[in-house]
Parts: sequence; C-alpha cells; structure tokens
Amino acid sequence: MPDDQRIAEQDRASAESDRNEAERIRRLAEEARVGHDRHHEALEGVRQEHERLRQAAEAARTAAEDARTAAEAARHAALEAVHATAEALQSTLEHMKVVEEMRQTLRDIRRINKLDAN
Repeated sequence: MPDDQRIAEQDRASAESDRNEAERIRRLAEEARVGHDRHHEALEGVRQEHERLRQAAEAARTAAEDARTAAEAARHAALEAVHATAEALQSTLEHMKVVEEMRQTLRDIRRINKLDAN
C-alpha cells in the first residue's frame, strides 16, 4: 500500500474516530440535558408542593383565627346570657318578696277581721 493511500486510510480512520467521539459527546450532552430537565421538573414539583403547603398553612391559620373569633363571640354571648339569667332571677326574687309581703298583709287583715268579729 503506497504511503498516500496509507495516510488517506489513517485520515479516514481518524475522521471516523473523531466522528464517533463527537457523537459520543453529543449523546452525553443530550443525556446531561435530559438529566437537567428532569432535575428542573423535580425542582418545579417541589416548588409547587411548597406553594400548596404554604397555601394550606395560610388557610389553616385563617380558619384558626376565624374559630378563635367565633369562640370569643360565643363566650361573650354566654356571659351575656348568664347576666340576663341572673337579672331575671333577681327580678323574680323581688316579685316573690312582694307577693310574700302581700300574703302577710292579707293574713294580718284576716286576723284583725276575725278579732273584730268576736
């Protein structure tokens, strides 16, 4: 084989080797890009989950605040009901005292009438 043919064959072999190496590097770069895309998608999923959790925490905080406000309103209503009941009981007691005084007065009048009748 003449030198020119041998050099041409070596150049062809070298070019083929270079093409194979370039293709291998291109495949590695593609795999790296795919890996990067998957990593990016995973990070986006984590970010979205974090946002969902933040929203859920905010909703829970709002619900807890609403529940606290409702409990406070219920406590005030119960306290007002207790005061109203106490006032009603006091008024009833006062009326009962008046009725008892009236009964005593009627008994006294009946006794006096019985004494006068004798």
